Amino acid sequence: MYLIAIAWGYVAVMMALAEATSSQGSILGAVITLLLYGVLPITILLYILGAPGRKAARKKQAKAEAELAAQASAAAQADTSTQADDGDHAPAQPLPPVGKEA
Repeated sequence: MYLIAIAWGYVAVMMALAEATSSQGSILGAVITLLLYGVLPITILLYILGAPGRKAARKKQAKAEAELAAQASAAAQADTSTQADDGDHAPAQPLPPVGKEA
């Protein structure tokens, strides 16, 4: 994948160099040639060819997050199962309603 991008970049640089050194060419024409024939197609190519890698990375990230959530819920469930509630607690003081004066 990168070999194609490097080869195309070389061709685009040579085209820009030929434009800049030509008697009828200009530096502005060389820059435009380099951008439109070199940088733009290479970025599009690398973006399209990199899509499967980005998709695999997203799947891997989602799988890791799901495993972490499962571990956290299992740990929370184990933590609550060790604490038995006998109901022998003193009654709690009633709390005033939120946003109202007591």
